[in-house]
Amino acid sequence: MQKLSFKNRIAFNYIITTALLIFVVFFTIYSIVKYSVYNHLNNDISKEVENHLNEIEIKNDSFSLIHLNEWNEREHNTIDVNPVFIEFLDSEKRIKEKSPNLKKESLTFNASVENNQLFDSNLLKNKIRQIQVPIYSQSKIIGYLLVAMSLEDASMVLQNLSQTLMIAYPLILLLLFFIARFIAGRSIKPITSIIQTADIITKDNLKSRIDLPQKKDELFILSQTINNLLDRIETAVEREKQFTSDASHELRTPLTVIKGTLEVLIRKPRTQEEYQDKINYCVSEVNRLNHLVDQLLMLARFEDQNQSVKMENVILNSIILEVLSRFSNSIESKNIKIITDFSKNFTVKSDSYLLSVILSNLISNALKYSNTNDTMTIRLSEENNQVKCQIIDTGIGIPKTDLQNIFHQFYRSNAGEHPEIKGTGLGLSIVRKLSLLLNIGIEISSKEHFGTHIILSIP
Repeated sequence: MQKLSFKNRIAFNYIITTALLIFVVFFTIYSIVKYSVYNHLNNDISKEVENHLNEIEIKNDSFSLIHLNEWNEREHNTIDVNPVFIEFLDSEKRIKEKSPNLKKESLTFNASVENNQLFDSNLLKNKIRQIQVPIYSQSKIIGYLLVAMSLEDASMVLQNLSQTLMIAYPLILLLLFFIARFIAGRSIKPITSIIQTADIITKDNLKSRIDLPQKKDELFILSQTINNLLDRIETAVEREKQFTSDASHELRTPLTVIKGTLEVLIRKPRTQEEYQDKINYCVSEVNRLNHLVDQLLMLARFEDQNQSVKMENVILNSIILEVLSRFSNSIESKNIKIITDFSKNFTVKSDSYLLSVILSNLISNALKYSNTNDTMTIRLSEENNQVKCQIIDTGIGIPKTDLQNIFHQFYRSNAGEHPEIKGTGLGLSIVRKLSLLLNIGIEISSKEHFGTHIILSIP
């Protein structure tokens, strides 16, 4: 069996609910009309009973009619228009008097029905509504009054109503199904647009977006969410393309340098000093290449911000001193003065390895871009339940226009003006990713030729 489309399922579910509701409404209408018809008939019968009980005279345990001309009324002489059938029985339930419109027929006393109880019966194959009322003389039953009225008109009304409702019921449901199907089709039009847009989106075509519906309903939110998702995917793909292009370029450069150096080296015999010089140069390029690959691997490893981290209590002072010890050669060669402003031991809950990588990259940059005999200050303090780690150098600084780009992968500020400063442009990218992973805030301010000020806010 073929499955229903989403549009038809919406219409079908709507119709099921509507069908139950309409059934309840129709059943209520029929019940109210039936109750109203029977109630009106019962009231008429009760009035006839009251009138005829007042028209009898009781003497010596017997009764008789006071006004016989009552039987000449039209309603007692016809069975076609609002007929009222009257019959008097004695205590033995024998007919004592009956209305002329009964002619040769008579009303049947139903012993199984309680006195003064209305019930349905038949007369000449016609439905009637009947009541049998006892006639008392000093608490003794001396006879019965039987009153009946035709149910034909009421039955016809109820039958016509039931037929009308039964015919109208499926027609209304069928009409409502097509209306619901049409409305559902218009309501899910954005879904069709989503399908069409998704069909034309490829890795080489991420520009298409879904047209937002005019009404800001759930479909508007769905379309907007998918558009936002496409924006993120497009940004990620473009970033991946740019990263691949930049990485290829950065990897190709040292390889080209090594290849060119070796080709020059083998063109003709060289002295031992020349061989040693060129080989050392190639080794330095290999080390640079190795460092670049390590940083690329680290970026790839922590690309996912859901990467698990090992949170533990870490003494920040110790990590800073350990990092400084690793760069002791650079510090000595440039004769940089290191000032550590630690008022006490500061303990933070973080990943010691990742925190060490962050500090190592920042301190490395501060040393790399500092001039000989410059000063670098590392200050720790506590503020608003956070530990503030400030790294301040008096180096060459960063131009104001470059500050917004320094976290981009492979970006190096004024690299052409300082060719002697080697780097990959990945250090601050790694710092930003790890800071996000550890929920560490980072602020960088700088002024060219005056130095850079970095503030880490560690929770």
